[in-house]
Amino acid sequence: MTHADLRLPSLDGLRAFEAVARLGSFERAAEELHVTASAVSKRVATLEELLQTQLLMRQGKGLQLTPQGREYLEQVRTALGVLAAVPLHRRVASAPQRLRVCAPPTFARQILVPHLEAYTRAHPEVELELVLSIPYLEARWSEADLEVRHGDPGAAGSSALMHDRLVPVASPTLLDRLPALREPADLRHAPLLRTPLDPWTPWFRAAGLDWPEPQQGPKFVDLGLLLEAAVSGQGVALARPSLAHHWLTSSTLVPLFSLTVPAAHAYYLVPPAPQGAAAGFAAWLQGACAEVERRAAEWLSGRA
Repeated sequence: MTHADLRLPSLDGLRAFEAVARLGSFERAAEELHVTASAVSKRVATLEELLQTQLLMRQGKGLQLTPQGREYLEQVRTALGVLAAVPLHRRVASAPQRLRVCAPPTFARQILVPHLEAYTRAHPEVELELVLSIPYLEARWSEADLEVRHGDPGAAGSSALMHDRLVPVASPTLLDRLPALREPADLRHAPLLRTPLDPWTPWFRAAGLDWPEPQQGPKFVDLGLLLEAAVSGQGVALARPSLAHHWLTSSTLVPLFSLTVPAAHAYYLVPPAPQGAAAGFAAWLQGACAEVERRAAEWLSGRA
């Protein structure tokens, strides 16, 4: 057979015929192919004219394949399948946007992870990697696209993600072993858990106590470890409701007094003005932290 003997239809005509035969109408085929129903009808008509064969016939409000159309449909599907299997014919999937975020452990566990599903669901194109830093020891990931740090936001040219307040908390098991703690001065009967991240001295001064910073007991350089020690009944912790929320709402930890003081240090983002996927994540994180701060403020006001 010579080239002149071939009656090769257009690929658009074959796709239109296959879609109409499968879906049963020009209108539904048009929706799938993103063209008008009139265009689909013309493509099928052109195909029938080229083949000099009727492939479809109207039956009531629908379409029905002719015997020749049924036979041709199987051949067309085989041909389209072969073409679809050619790798060069497939659209190259866009590469995922990789985003590495570094954050302190407690912030990551108590703030980031519980809210992360909302971000990943809204941004499936971002391949997120979450790594941990140790803020007090300055151990960080230099290759992170975005980093949450704990310290002085102003010194870094950034702004705080949350404005935390500190409140003394303890586990019910510890309170059962101690004399009643009715006023701040009664804390002299209690072991005080300590961390350089949130020292006791500002709270002591706000309570009218001239006590020095506690010098006994283990020192925790991670706020999560501090809270875990309080949960296990090892002592009274000066806690941030934003980080201790699920322990406080379950009464695993209970606040001892209504007096609170602002935390000396805050969580903030570096760099403060990221680009690309990091910019979207930064905006999402700021919104998530605003919700956490609002929830913590409501809890504190309810305890006042």
